[in-house]
Amino acid sequence: MRSMNSSPFESVDCVVVGAGVVGLAVARALALAGREVIVVEAADAIGTETSSRNSEVIHAGIYYPKDSLMARTCVAGRRLLYAYCAEHGVPHRNCGKLIVATNQDESARLTEIKGRAEANGVEGMRLLSPAEASALEPNLHCTAALLSPATGIIDSHTYMLALRGDAEADGALFAFRSPVTRGRIAGEGIELKVGGTEPMNLRCRLMINAAGLHAPALAQKIAGLPSDLIPSAYYAKGNYFTLAGRSPFSRLIYPVPVPGGLGVHITVDLGGQAKFGPDVEWITDIDYTVDPRRADGFYAAVRKYWPDL
Repeated sequence: MRSMNSSPFESVDCVVVGAGVVGLAVARALALAGREVIVVEAADAIGTETSSRNSEVIHAGIYYPKDSLMARTCVAGRRLLYAYCAEHGVPHRNCGKLIVATNQDESARLTEIKGRAEANGVEGMRLLSPAEASALEPNLHCTAALLSPATGIIDSHTYMLALRGDAEADGALFAFRSPVTRGRIAGEGIELKVGGTEPMNLRCRLMINAAGLHAPALAQKIAGLPSDLIPSAYYAKGNYFTLAGRSPFSRLIYPVPVPGGLGVHITVDLGGQAKFGPDVEWITDIDYTVDPRRADGFYAAVRKYWPDL
């Protein structure tokens, strides 16, 4: 009697669950390495959840502890990402960002942030006086600023399309509207039951769980996976508000970091549109709605460094 149900299992080398930016990048790497890859995605397109709800910032690697995995991968990944965008025609801009202080205590912290960034290998960090910061961004009000010239912005959807194109060019296959309903560890591999409009059963040697916010729930569906390897899910939502009209800033403007996040900052997209955020809102379930009453807090935060808002 076959496991899970009586339907036969199709054997495949690698299954990537999730076609967000992480799943796409993993699928591309596996395909380029000559592995057989199938990507299964519950939605009807790539990058429909977390990957389409972000600030589209190419981070320099400033804030992380020295030699941490985040620090090493962010700095190395940022350099690789700029090169990839240039090679594949992905729209991006190395616009730089300013981390701004609005009081003397925050000004003192900028030196600490600069030291941490330089320890991580971030290039070109420079402390600025209020006058120097205003010369770069005339609408800015601050007591000091820290310039990060390595920070940039990217068209995230075009980037994901490029990753998918590379993966497919090297043989990766994509199945949309194909949620994984359950699975089990079987010998040296994993058996997966995939639902949707065209259900299928897959047996793979390697499964990559790139299901984003749904990754812990997916892991719990895999029978035989030790419970101590399944992380708990904690949801911190970042809300954004958009500025009407063009941005008054050409660079990204960040406050000095706050506990749990980087503070309410201003990011600019490639079309010149500015948005404020994200803030940090702890929630118990996935919910993408934004409470318009949170705008009051955004006004108070942004006016510290942009009084004319």
